[in-house]
Amino acid sequence: MRLADFILQDMETILEEWEKFAATLFPAAEGMTPLALRDHAKPILEAIAKDISTPQTKWAQAEKSKGHAPKLTGAPETAAQVHAVLRARSGFDINQLVAEYRALRASVSRLWMDAHVPDDTNLNDMVRFNEAMDQAIAESIDFFSAQVDQARNLLLGMLGHDMRSPLNTIVMTARYLAALNAGAEVSDAATRLMRSGASMKALLDDLINFNRTRLGLGIKTELADVDLAAAFADEVEQLRGAHPSRQIALEVIGDTRGLWDRVRLQQVLRNLVVNAIDYGSPDTPIQVLLAGDQNDITLEVKNRGAAIEKANMDQIFEPLKRGFGPVNRDEPESSLGLGLFIVREIARAHGGEATVRSDKEETMFAVRLPRRDREQGT
Repeated sequence: MRLADFILQDMETILEEWEKFAATLFPAAEGMTPLALRDHAKPILEAIAKDISTPQTKWAQAEKSKGHAPKLTGAPETAAQVHAVLRARSGFDINQLVAEYRALRASVSRLWMDAHVPDDTNLNDMVRFNEAMDQAIAESIDFFSAQVDQARNLLLGMLGHDMRSPLNTIVMTARYLAALNAGAEVSDAATRLMRSGASMKALLDDLINFNRTRLGLGIKTELADVDLAAAFADEVEQLRGAHPSRQIALEVIGDTRGLWDRVRLQQVLRNLVVNAIDYGSPDTPIQVLLAGDQNDITLEVKNRGAAIEKANMDQIFEPLKRGFGPVNRDEPESSLGLGLFIVREIARAHGGEATVRSDKEETMFAVRLPRRDREQGT
């Protein structure tokens, strides 16, 4: 008997073994009904049987064994893909998901060989069966990972959002204590609280922005008629106050008024300057240039220091990268490694781009923003 026929004929026996094994996958399987344990096992097996019976070229078989079967435009999700999503929502981990397929492969092979003596024709069926199984596993893992990533990003996004309220209360209380003039010790403690609160707020903002991009929402911007020269002058003054030992020079050239998100672009400047403080030479000034012409606004932040290696420059705007080289501060690392990633995403949200150039003389980050029509906002 051909393997495809055996799978369809002995479907119930195979499903019983699938169900028994799935029931051992604790804690996710605890309390699940037999129907839930079997889930999409039958459609998966039916698809595998159909695949085995369908003539295919050697190239198509090889691609399928790698999980690269062609995808039809507009085709519904496969049984393996739906199964992965439901298993993820039921609390299974990826090892348990793969274990189900491993057990299924072993069950079908053993049951078929116990019932029939394989011949040369059956050997090709077994090869085709394994190729179809590999494709199903690849489809399941892909959808399972996407489901887990989305759930994690939603959780982190909600966590970051919900933590803002108690954090704001802490900061406001610290400001109230500082205003009481209750002595140097209270004032110093209040100042430390405010600084820590500002650091936590920056981390939460980075986390929320990161999750927006991972959920496909992008960085949210609110455009208004803004003079970036004034906005950046305010931000540089705050940076000088926060880092009194560092020199930060600001130069403005040309017309810098336009439709921008003031808060977001101040965040871009802050992230770039703090990055220069952290990784640039501590005894040289950081140079900030804001230049406007008829078509664009360009922000450049330069610092002296060791050059960034070419391999690192290729991924420097990627998320969860904390920079490369020694850090110029004594306190523990408090960054999520999202600063430069958010710079790039804010630039993109304004229709612009962020770039970096580095050699043995200096490192320069540049952000170019195209002007928008002030009446139409485009």
